[in-house]
Amino acid sequence: MAHPTNIAALRNQEFGRLAATGSVYLDYTGAALYPASLVSNDACRLTRQVLGNPHSESGPSLASTEAIARARQLTLGFLDADPAEYEVVFTANASSAMRILAEAFPFRRGSRLVLTADNHNSVNGLRVSALKRRAAVEYVPLDAELRARNPLEMLTAAAGPSLFAFPAQSNFSGVQHPLSWVFEAQERGYHVLVDAAAYVPSNPLSLAKTSADFVALSFYKLFGYPTGVGALVARREAVAMLKRRRSYFGGGAVEFVSVQNNLVRLKAGGEGFEDGTPNFLSMPAVCDGLEWITRVGVARIREHVCGLTRGMLERFAALKDRAIVYGPRDTLARGGVLTFNLVRDGRLLPFELFEAAARERGVAIRGGCFCNPGAAEQAFGVSARKARACLRGPFTISRFRSCLGDNAVGAVRASVGLANSTGDLDALLDLVTDLTQRKGVTFTPPLAS
Repeated sequence: MAHPTNIAALRNQEFGRLAATGSVYLDYTGAALYPASLVSNDACRLTRQVLGNPHSESGPSLASTEAIARARQLTLGFLDADPAEYEVVFTANASSAMRILAEAFPFRRGSRLVLTADNHNSVNGLRVSALKRRAAVEYVPLDAELRARNPLEMLTAAAGPSLFAFPAQSNFSGVQHPLSWVFEAQERGYHVLVDAAAYVPSNPLSLAKTSADFVALSFYKLFGYPTGVGALVARREAVAMLKRRRSYFGGGAVEFVSVQNNLVRLKAGGEGFEDGTPNFLSMPAVCDGLEWITRVGVARIREHVCGLTRGMLERFAALKDRAIVYGPRDTLARGGVLTFNLVRDGRLLPFELFEAAARERGVAIRGGCFCNPGAAEQAFGVSARKARACLRGPFTISRFRSCLGDNAVGAVRASVGLANSTGDLDALLDLVTDLTQRKGVTFTPPLAS
């Protein structure tokens, strides 16, 4: 099917279910919407083609092996990565890609793990294995716009293998951190992990220009379908330095195993980290999705998202003191994410109230801290001392809010992508206006428990 020449026509062709169901989808950072053609093509293929376990040598199995190899090739092409320099390790999602590094990065005494405070918990989790192996862990603080401060002064010389990890785009604020940090950190002897999950759906990433050692992504955030497939794209020399003595191995990762001799040898390269049978039925759809988004054009998506982001910021600026926006107030080095809280009669509205009202109107947004506690703590101005005291004992959002004296403990996140229109922004603003002006909405703060 040919692609329409404009975004509005593409929305009608591929995402007509939005209008048919009266839905407003503003959670692109959570998951992209899948195009209808991607699902229909996959359904047709699954009913006509025979695919088997790629660990066999039958015709159906070899067809699966070929699809996996093609998905690797297309993933490298999408990221402008030289196959001689990079390889693809398929995972369940971006978090599983991070877990490989948690298990296999050779942290030891004298190593350093430097993280930006703005990071998804999947990246924060690296500190567990780093500390266990006696590495030093440090966080780069954020400024008032939730941008990470220059990390270079923290990237000091280390006596062991060290890692610097940051998101290309924040899943909390939409801030886009400088990709130049990759080269600057490598110059100081650090390997670099870039969390690209929120960035690549609407921004080109060239590993020929930004030669990160490790890049993590999830395909459902790129084109919505299939779920359950992600990747760790890594420099071959970086894969070679990962520890081969892992805490676990599965069938797909081994060259051989001898039970009676208590021996195991993992496959060379990235395949030595692909435990078990890969999601082979999904690989043809991954190929279709990568080709689909390439035809649409990521640069074209970026332009569309930038315009929508500007529209969101302008609409919220007009609300003045009725809305608190976290992060940059302009489109400079930021993506299509707007995180906010609402104020009515001088009081902060609980984010759960907005979630409930949005759900009733068919507006899909997300509330909370979005698995990014560092950015949330900075945004809400929660002191470490007060938070520590309030986190003792059983935890609920309402109890935490009450303990903090009705301080913000979460926010609302609206995030835009390819299928959005200015009408979606108007629907969001209508809801915000009704909530802040009490039109048909009852304000009932959650009770502490």
